[in-house]
Amino acid sequence: MDYTDVRVLNNPYLSTTPSIASGTRGTAYTFSDFVETNETRTISTYEVLPIFVDEADLAQSTFSRQMYWADLQGQLINERLENRMQNQHASWTDFGTSDIGLGGSSTSTITVDSNNIDNIIRAFKRLVYAANGLNLAARNGLGITWRAADFEILEAYIMASGFTTADAALKNGAVPGVHYMGVDHYIVTGANAVANHVFATVKKAGSLGILRSTFGRVKITQDPNLQSGIGIISRVDFAFAWWNNYDSLYYDVNVA
Repeated sequence: MDYTDVRVLNNPYLSTTPSIASGTRGTAYTFSDFVETNETRTISTYEVLPIFVDEADLAQSTFSRQMYWADLQGQLINERLENRMQNQHASWTDFGTSDIGLGGSSTSTITVDSNNIDNIIRAFKRLVYAANGLNLAARNGLGITWRAADFEILEAYIMASGFTTADAALKNGAVPGVHYMGVDHYIVTGANAVANHVFATVKKAGSLGILRSTFGRVKITQDPNLQSGIGIISRVDFAFAWWNNYDSLYYDVNVA
């Protein structure tokens, strides 16, 4: 996630990999060409959440106050960003039954159960490593965002497997963010989950750019639109960036 006030996010990278050649003493060698590509994403999309509170309601309310409503707006905006991120699955690499040895294809949906959830995790790691993502994964880590029902299956699997990890899970349960099999496991909350899609990624391979100067800045306006009361306004300006040179490092796990 990038908090910034710039309009355009840049991702320069070498579009051709330099070649290593064997050398012979006294013989000239040839230079590899330097070819650089720069991808860009523009922060131009925004979501806004305005609430109007009538002056009489504001005076008579004993439960809610301006900052409570502002906190609620922050929570709702964060959840909206989570939903918008999950809806980016068309930009990720497909992962399906064929990737865990069940035939079909990478777009064929997997029915997640206790017999294959570990296969999904291992196959995801294999694909990342095969795509030369080992070093980035070692630096930044790996993550999977599960649906609530999938995370329950994962929790049961952890409880039933191993010794130390099973004891810890039996005692405390599997808390979202748990590190297991070399991967951090999260839950996408409730309505923010997108049907038939789970996100698996090398962390920081993609990017969410958020405009710093508007995010988290709650505005209170008096008598908006000539109405007696206050307006409470929150907004977020953002852009998702799924870079082409990392397109084999984030996966759309197609699930039933």
